[in-house]
Amino acid sequence: MPSNVARHSPGEQQLLVRFWKSARGFWAGRSAGWAWLLTVSLIATVLLQLLTQYSLNFWNRDFFNAIERRDGKELLSQAIRFIPLAAASLSLVVFSVWGRMTLQRMWRAWLSDELYWYWLERNRFVRLNSVAGDYQAPEYRIAEDGRLATDLPVDLVLGLIASLLTGTTFIGILWVVGGSLAIDVGTFVVTIPGYLVVAVIIYSIVVAAMTILIGQRLTHVLEENKRAEAQLRAIGTHVRERGEGVASETEGEDGLRAIRLALKAVIAAWLDYCWQLMRLTVITHTNSLVTPVIGLLLCTPKYVAGTMLLGEVVQAAAAFVVVQSACSWFTDNYPRLAEWAASANRVASLLLALDKIDQCHRHDESARTGS
Repeated sequence: MPSNVARHSPGEQQLLVRFWKSARGFWAGRSAGWAWLLTVSLIATVLLQLLTQYSLNFWNRDFFNAIERRDGKELLSQAIRFIPLAAASLSLVVFSVWGRMTLQRMWRAWLSDELYWYWLERNRFVRLNSVAGDYQAPEYRIAEDGRLATDLPVDLVLGLIASLLTGTTFIGILWVVGGSLAIDVGTFVVTIPGYLVVAVIIYSIVVAAMTILIGQRLTHVLEENKRAEAQLRAIGTHVRERGEGVASETEGEDGLRAIRLALKAVIAAWLDYCWQLMRLTVITHTNSLVTPVIGLLLCTPKYVAGTMLLGEVVQAAAAFVVVQSACSWFTDNYPRLAEWAASANRVASLLLALDKIDQCHRHDESARTGS
Protein backbone atom coordinates (compact mmCIF):
# COMPACT_ATOMS: atom_id res chain seq x y z
CA MET A 1 0.00 0.00 0.00
CA PRO A 2 1.42 3.41 -0.84
CA SER A 3 2.69 5.42 2.08
CA ASN A 4 0.52 8.41 1.20
CA VAL A 5 -2.74 6.43 1.50
CA ALA A 6 -4.46 6.84 4.84
CA ARG A 7 -5.36 3.66 6.64
CA HIS A 8 -9.07 3.00 7.08
CA SER A 9 -10.02 1.48 10.47
CA PRO A 10 -13.75 0.77 10.70
CA GLY A 11 -15.27 -0.49 13.92
CA GLU A 12 -15.48 -4.21 14.65
CA GLN A 13 -19.27 -4.21 14.46
CA GLN A 14 -19.15 -2.67 10.98
CA LEU A 15 -16.58 -5.26 9.93
CA LEU A 16 -18.60 -8.23 11.18
CA VAL A 17 -21.79 -6.88 9.57
CA ARG A 18 -19.95 -6.51 6.24
CA PHE A 19 -18.52 -10.02 6.50
CA TRP A 20 -21.91 -11.58 7.24
CA LYS A 21 -23.55 -9.62 4.42
CA SER A 22 -21.41 -11.58 1.97
CA ALA A 23 -21.04 -14.88 3.87
CA ARG A 24 -24.76 -15.50 4.45
CA GLY A 25 -25.33 -15.77 0.70
CA PHE A 26 -24.27 -19.42 0.97
CA TRP A 27 -27.72 -20.17 2.44
CA ALA A 28 -29.46 -18.51 -0.52
CA GLY A 29 -29.45 -19.02 -4.27
CA ARG A 30 -28.17 -22.20 -5.92
CA SER A 31 -26.20 -23.39 -2.89
CA ALA A 32 -29.14 -23.08 -0.48
CA GLY A 33 -30.40 -26.67 -0.91
CA TRP A 34 -27.23 -28.40 0.25
CA ALA A 35 -26.48 -25.69 2.78
CA TRP A 36 -29.80 -26.07 4.60
CA LEU A 37 -29.82 -29.88 4.30
CA LEU A 38 -26.42 -30.12 5.99
CA THR A 39 -27.33 -27.50 8.60
CA VAL A 40 -30.57 -29.26 9.61
CA SER A 41 -28.83 -32.66 9.61
CA LEU A 42 -26.11 -31.41 11.94
CA ILE A 43 -28.64 -29.89 14.35
CA ALA A 44 -30.58 -33.19 14.35
CA THR A 45 -27.30 -34.99 15.11
CA VAL A 46 -26.73 -32.68 18.08
CA LEU A 47 -30.18 -33.59 19.43
CA LEU A 48 -29.54 -37.33 19.00
CA GLN A 49 -26.13 -37.00 20.68
CA LEU A 50 -27.83 -35.28 23.61
CA LEU A 51 -30.34 -38.14 23.88
CA THR A 52 -27.50 -40.67 23.88
CA GLN A 53 -25.56 -38.70 26.50
CA TYR A 54 -28.68 -38.47 28.65
CA SER A 55 -29.16 -42.25 28.45
CA LEU A 56 -25.50 -42.87 29.31
CA ASN A 57 -25.85 -40.67 32.39
CA PHE A 58 -28.65 -42.87 33.72
CA TRP A 59 -26.67 -45.96 32.70
CA ASN A 60 -23.86 -44.72 34.96
CA ARG A 61 -26.28 -44.47 37.85
CA ASP A 62 -27.70 -47.97 37.38
CA PHE A 63 -24.28 -49.54 36.79
CA PHE A 64 -22.70 -48.14 39.95
CA ASN A 65 -25.78 -48.90 42.02
CA ALA A 66 -25.41 -52.51 40.87
CA ILE A 67 -21.76 -52.43 41.92
CA GLU A 68 -22.74 -51.11 45.35
CA ARG A 69 -25.29 -53.95 45.72
CA ARG A 70 -22.80 -56.50 44.31
CA ASP A 71 -25.54 -57.67 41.94
CA GLY A 72 -23.79 -59.77 39.27
CA LYS A 73 -26.91 -60.37 37.19
CA GLU A 74 -27.69 -56.66 37.04
CA LEU A 75 -24.09 -55.85 36.15
CA LEU A 76 -24.27 -58.21 33.17
CA SER A 77 -27.56 -56.65 32.10
CA GLN A 78 -26.05 -53.16 32.30
CA ALA A 79 -22.99 -54.26 30.33
CA ILE A 80 -25.25 -55.51 27.52
CA ARG A 81 -27.29 -52.30 27.71
CA PHE A 82 -24.11 -50.27 27.23
CA ILE A 83 -23.29 -51.79 23.81
CA PRO A 84 -26.06 -50.11 21.73
CA LEU A 85 -25.54 -46.84 23.57
CA ALA A 86 -21.81 -46.88 22.74
CA ALA A 87 -22.52 -47.84 19.11
CA ALA A 88 -25.04 -45.00 18.75
CA SER A 89 -22.63 -42.50 20.29
CA LEU A 90 -19.80 -43.56 17.98
CA SER A 91 -21.98 -43.47 14.86
CA LEU A 92 -23.28 -40.00 15.67
CA VAL A 93 -19.79 -38.63 16.34
CA VAL A 94 -18.47 -39.99 13.03
CA PHE A 95 -21.44 -38.58 11.10
CA SER A 96 -21.00 -35.24 12.88
CA VAL A 97 -17.38 -35.04 11.70
CA TRP A 98 -18.41 -35.77 8.09
CA GLY A 99 -21.33 -33.33 8.13
CA ARG A 100 -19.38 -30.57 9.80
CA MET A 101 -16.37 -30.79 7.49
CA THR A 102 -18.59 -31.07 4.41
CA LEU A 103 -20.48 -27.91 5.38
CA GLN A 104 -17.20 -26.11 6.08
CA ARG A 105 -15.69 -27.20 2.76
CA MET A 106 -18.73 -26.16 0.72
CA TRP A 107 -19.08 -22.81 2.50
CA ARG A 108 -15.40 -22.04 2.06
CA ALA A 109 -15.51 -22.93 -1.65
CA TRP A 110 -18.56 -20.72 -2.16
CA LEU A 111 -17.19 -17.74 -0.21
CA SER A 112 -13.71 -17.99 -1.76
CA ASP A 113 -15.24 -17.98 -5.24
CA GLU A 114 -17.28 -14.89 -4.33
CA LEU A 115 -14.23 -13.11 -2.89
CA TYR A 116 -11.96 -13.92 -5.84
CA TRP A 117 -14.67 -12.79 -8.24
CA TYR A 118 -15.22 -9.51 -6.39
CA TRP A 119 -11.48 -8.88 -6.15
CA LEU A 120 -10.67 -9.60 -9.83
CA GLU A 121 -13.88 -8.47 -11.55
CA ARG A 122 -13.70 -5.07 -13.31
CA ASN A 123 -9.96 -4.93 -12.48
CA ARG A 124 -10.58 -3.99 -8.84
CA PHE A 125 -7.29 -5.67 -7.87
CA VAL A 126 -5.45 -3.17 -10.09
CA ARG A 127 -7.18 -0.14 -8.61
CA LEU A 128 -7.02 -1.34 -4.99
CA ASN A 129 -3.93 0.70 -4.12
CA SER A 130 -5.71 3.92 -5.05
CA VAL A 131 -8.15 3.77 -2.12
CA ALA A 132 -7.70 3.95 1.64
CA GLY A 133 -8.25 0.73 3.51
CA ASP A 134 -6.79 -2.25 5.31
CA TYR A 135 -6.30 -4.66 2.40
CA GLN A 136 -2.64 -5.78 2.46
CA ALA A 137 -1.98 -9.23 0.92
CA PRO A 138 -5.55 -9.75 -0.37
CA GLU A 139 -4.73 -13.18 -1.80
CA TYR A 140 -3.63 -14.34 1.68
CA ARG A 141 -6.80 -12.97 3.24
CA ILE A 142 -9.00 -14.80 0.76
CA ALA A 143 -7.12 -18.10 1.07
CA GLU A 144 -6.26 -18.28 4.79
CA ASP A 145 -8.58 -15.86 6.56
CA GLY A 146 -11.45 -16.98 4.33
CA ARG A 147 -10.82 -20.57 5.43
CA LEU A 148 -10.80 -19.73 9.13
CA ALA A 149 -13.80 -17.40 8.80
CA THR A 150 -15.89 -20.30 7.45
CA ASP A 151 -14.39 -23.24 9.39
CA LEU A 152 -14.67 -21.81 12.88
CA PRO A 153 -18.32 -20.58 12.83
CA VAL A 154 -19.60 -24.07 12.02
CA ASP A 155 -17.74 -25.60 14.97
CA LEU A 156 -18.62 -22.73 17.29
CA VAL A 157 -22.34 -22.53 16.48
CA LEU A 158 -22.84 -26.30 16.70
CA GLY A 159 -20.93 -26.31 19.97
CA LEU A 160 -23.07 -23.48 21.31
CA ILE A 161 -26.32 -25.25 20.36
CA ALA A 162 -25.09 -28.46 21.96
CA SER A 163 -24.03 -26.60 25.12
CA LEU A 164 -27.37 -24.80 25.50
CA LEU A 165 -29.40 -27.99 25.02
CA THR A 166 -27.09 -30.10 27.18
CA GLY A 167 -26.92 -27.56 29.97
CA THR A 168 -30.70 -27.18 30.04
CA THR A 169 -31.26 -30.96 30.09
CA PHE A 170 -28.65 -31.89 32.68
CA ILE A 171 -29.56 -29.05 35.03
CA GLY A 172 -32.80 -30.97 35.53
CA ILE A 173 -30.82 -34.07 36.51
CA LEU A 174 -28.71 -32.06 38.95
CA TRP A 175 -31.79 -30.51 40.50
CA VAL A 176 -33.62 -33.82 40.97
CA VAL A 177 -30.70 -36.06 41.96
CA GLY A 178 -28.86 -33.50 44.09
CA GLY A 179 -31.97 -32.23 45.82
CA SER A 180 -31.54 -29.68 48.59
CA LEU A 181 -28.77 -29.33 51.12
CA ALA A 182 -29.38 -28.45 54.77
CA ILE A 183 -26.59 -26.60 56.57
CA ASP A 184 -26.53 -26.01 60.32
CA VAL A 185 -25.61 -22.40 61.09
CA GLY A 186 -25.62 -22.08 64.84
CA THR A 187 -29.22 -22.49 65.99
CA PHE A 188 -30.55 -22.14 62.44
CA VAL A 189 -30.77 -24.62 59.60
CA VAL A 190 -30.26 -23.12 56.13
CA THR A 191 -31.70 -25.16 53.28
CA ILE A 192 -30.36 -24.60 49.78
CA PRO A 193 -32.75 -26.02 47.14
CA GLY A 194 -31.02 -27.44 44.08
CA TYR A 195 -27.66 -26.69 45.67
CA LEU A 196 -25.68 -28.42 42.90
CA VAL A 197 -27.33 -26.19 40.28
CA VAL A 198 -26.59 -23.07 42.35
CA ALA A 199 -22.97 -24.18 42.79
CA VAL A 200 -22.35 -24.89 39.11
CA ILE A 201 -23.86 -21.55 38.01
CA ILE A 202 -21.77 -19.53 40.49
CA TYR A 203 -18.63 -21.44 39.58
CA SER A 204 -19.21 -20.97 35.83
CA ILE A 205 -19.78 -17.22 36.23
CA VAL A 206 -16.51 -16.87 38.12
CA VAL A 207 -14.57 -18.81 35.45
CA ALA A 208 -16.16 -16.80 32.59
CA ALA A 209 -15.39 -13.48 34.32
CA MET A 210 -11.74 -14.47 34.78
CA THR A 211 -11.51 -15.50 31.13
CA ILE A 212 -12.87 -12.16 29.90
CA LEU A 213 -10.54 -10.26 32.20
CA ILE A 214 -7.44 -12.16 31.11
CA GLY A 215 -8.22 -12.57 27.40
CA GLN A 216 -9.68 -9.17 26.54
CA ARG A 217 -6.72 -8.31 24.23
CA LEU A 218 -6.67 -11.64 22.38
CA THR A 219 -8.58 -10.54 19.25
CA HIS A 220 -6.28 -7.54 18.78
CA VAL A 221 -3.20 -9.73 19.32
CA LEU A 222 -4.41 -12.22 16.72
CA GLU A 223 -5.10 -9.49 14.16
CA GLU A 224 -1.58 -8.14 14.63
CA ASN A 225 -0.20 -11.67 14.31
CA LYS A 226 -2.01 -12.25 11.01
CA ARG A 227 -1.02 -8.82 9.72
CA ALA A 228 2.66 -9.49 10.46
CA GLU A 229 2.51 -12.93 8.81
CA ALA A 230 0.87 -11.48 5.69
CA GLN A 231 3.46 -8.68 5.52
CA LEU A 232 6.32 -11.20 5.71
CA ARG A 233 4.84 -13.19 2.82
CA ALA A 234 4.26 -10.04 0.79
CA ILE A 235 7.86 -8.87 1.24
CA GLY A 236 9.22 -12.31 0.34
CA THR A 237 7.10 -12.36 -2.82
CA HIS A 238 8.28 -8.85 -3.75
CA VAL A 239 11.95 -9.78 -3.30
CA ARG A 240 11.51 -12.94 -5.40
CA GLU A 241 9.78 -11.05 -8.21
CA ARG A 242 12.56 -8.45 -8.29
CA GLY A 243 15.17 -11.20 -8.26
CA GLU A 244 13.65 -12.87 -11.30
CA GLY A 245 14.95 -9.91 -13.30
CA VAL A 246 18.49 -8.59 -13.15
CA ALA A 247 19.01 -7.70 -9.51
CA SER A 248 22.09 -6.02 -8.12
CA GLU A 249 23.86 -7.11 -4.93
CA THR A 250 22.59 -3.94 -3.24
CA GLU A 251 18.99 -4.88 -4.01
CA GLY A 252 19.58 -8.32 -2.48
CA GLU A 253 20.94 -6.78 0.71
CA ASP A 254 17.98 -4.38 0.91
CA GLY A 255 15.60 -7.29 0.47
CA LEU A 256 17.33 -9.24 3.25
CA ARG A 257 17.06 -6.28 5.60
CA ALA A 258 13.34 -5.89 4.82
CA ILE A 259 12.70 -9.60 5.37
CA ARG A 260 14.59 -9.59 8.68
CA LEU A 261 12.54 -6.64 9.94
CA ALA A 262 9.30 -8.34 8.91
CA LEU A 263 10.41 -11.62 10.51
CA LYS A 264 11.25 -9.78 13.72
CA ALA A 265 7.72 -8.35 13.77
CA VAL A 266 6.27 -11.85 13.23
CA ILE A 267 8.27 -13.31 16.13
CA ALA A 268 7.26 -10.42 18.40
CA ALA A 269 3.58 -10.92 17.49
CA TRP A 270 3.84 -14.65 18.17
CA LEU A 271 5.46 -13.99 21.54
CA ASP A 272 2.57 -11.72 22.51
CA TYR A 273 0.11 -14.39 21.33
CA CYS A 274 1.99 -17.05 23.31
CA TRP A 275 1.69 -15.03 26.54
CA GLN A 276 -2.03 -14.55 25.97
CA LEU A 277 -2.58 -18.28 25.43
CA MET A 278 -0.47 -19.22 28.45
CA ARG A 279 -2.60 -17.04 30.69
CA LEU A 280 -5.83 -18.45 29.28
CA THR A 281 -4.50 -22.02 29.57
CA VAL A 282 -4.07 -21.52 33.30
CA ILE A 283 -7.82 -20.90 33.54
CA THR A 284 -9.03 -23.60 31.13
CA HIS A 285 -6.74 -26.38 32.36
CA THR A 286 -7.37 -25.62 36.02
CA ASN A 287 -11.07 -25.67 35.27
CA SER A 288 -10.86 -29.10 33.59
CA LEU A 289 -8.92 -30.52 36.56
CA VAL A 290 -11.01 -29.02 39.35
CA THR A 291 -14.57 -29.43 38.03
CA PRO A 292 -14.91 -33.25 38.49
CA VAL A 293 -13.42 -32.98 41.99
CA ILE A 294 -15.83 -30.20 42.98
CA GLY A 295 -18.78 -32.27 41.78
CA LEU A 296 -17.73 -35.25 43.88
CA LEU A 297 -16.95 -33.14 46.95
CA LEU A 298 -20.36 -31.47 46.81
CA CYS A 299 -22.05 -34.89 46.76
CA THR A 300 -19.90 -36.40 49.54
CA PRO A 301 -21.86 -35.00 52.55
CA LYS A 302 -25.12 -36.53 51.33
CA TYR A 303 -23.42 -39.86 50.53
CA VAL A 304 -21.83 -40.01 53.99
CA ALA A 305 -25.21 -39.16 55.54
CA GLY A 306 -26.76 -42.05 53.62
CA THR A 307 -29.22 -39.89 51.65
CA MET A 308 -27.49 -40.52 48.31
CA LEU A 309 -26.45 -43.85 46.77
CA LEU A 310 -23.09 -44.39 45.08
CA GLY A 311 -24.75 -44.52 41.65
CA GLU A 312 -26.50 -41.23 42.34
CA VAL A 313 -23.18 -39.68 43.41
CA VAL A 314 -21.57 -40.75 40.13
CA GLN A 315 -24.61 -39.60 38.15
CA ALA A 316 -24.73 -36.21 39.89
CA ALA A 317 -20.96 -35.68 39.60
CA ALA A 318 -21.06 -36.54 35.89
CA ALA A 319 -24.03 -34.21 35.37
CA PHE A 320 -22.15 -31.47 37.27
CA VAL A 321 -19.22 -31.81 34.84
CA VAL A 322 -21.55 -31.80 31.81
CA VAL A 323 -23.44 -28.70 32.98
CA GLN A 324 -20.24 -26.88 33.88
CA SER A 325 -18.74 -27.76 30.49
CA ALA A 326 -21.89 -26.41 28.82
CA CYS A 327 -21.73 -23.22 30.89
CA SER A 328 -18.01 -22.93 30.05
CA TRP A 329 -18.58 -22.90 26.29
CA PHE A 330 -17.54 -19.26 26.18
CA THR A 331 -14.48 -19.88 28.36
CA ASP A 332 -13.31 -22.92 26.39
CA ASN A 333 -13.87 -21.29 23.00
CA TYR A 334 -12.66 -17.78 23.77
CA PRO A 335 -9.39 -18.18 21.79
CA ARG A 336 -11.29 -19.61 18.80
CA LEU A 337 -13.87 -16.82 18.96
CA ALA A 338 -11.04 -14.29 18.93
CA GLU A 339 -9.37 -16.07 16.01
CA TRP A 340 -12.61 -16.11 14.04
CA ALA A 341 -13.25 -12.42 14.77
CA ALA A 342 -9.72 -11.55 13.63
CA SER A 343 -10.08 -13.51 10.36
CA ALA A 344 -13.60 -12.22 9.65
CA ASN A 345 -12.41 -8.66 10.30
CA ARG A 346 -9.56 -9.05 7.82
CA VAL A 347 -11.86 -10.43 5.13
CA ALA A 348 -14.36 -7.64 5.80
CA SER A 349 -11.61 -5.00 5.63
CA LEU A 350 -10.74 -6.21 2.13
CA LEU A 351 -14.42 -6.17 1.14
CA LEU A 352 -14.86 -2.61 2.43
CA ALA A 353 -11.80 -1.48 0.46
CA LEU A 354 -13.24 -3.10 -2.68
CA ASP A 355 -16.60 -1.46 -1.94
CA LYS A 356 -14.83 1.88 -1.85
CA ILE A 357 -13.45 1.30 -5.36
CA ASP A 358 -16.99 1.01 -6.71
CA GLN A 359 -18.09 4.06 -4.72
CA CYS A 360 -15.22 6.11 -6.17
CA HIS A 361 -16.03 4.82 -9.65
CA ARG A 362 -19.69 5.84 -9.31
CA HIS A 363 -18.64 9.25 -7.96
CA ASP A 364 -16.32 9.81 -10.94
CA GLU A 365 -19.04 8.73 -13.37
CA SER A 366 -21.53 11.14 -11.74
CA ALA A 367 -18.98 13.95 -11.88
CA ARG A 368 -18.33 13.37 -15.59
CA THR A 369 -22.05 13.14 -16.32
CA GLY A 370 -22.75 16.32 -14.38
CA SER A 371 -20.00 18.16 -16.17
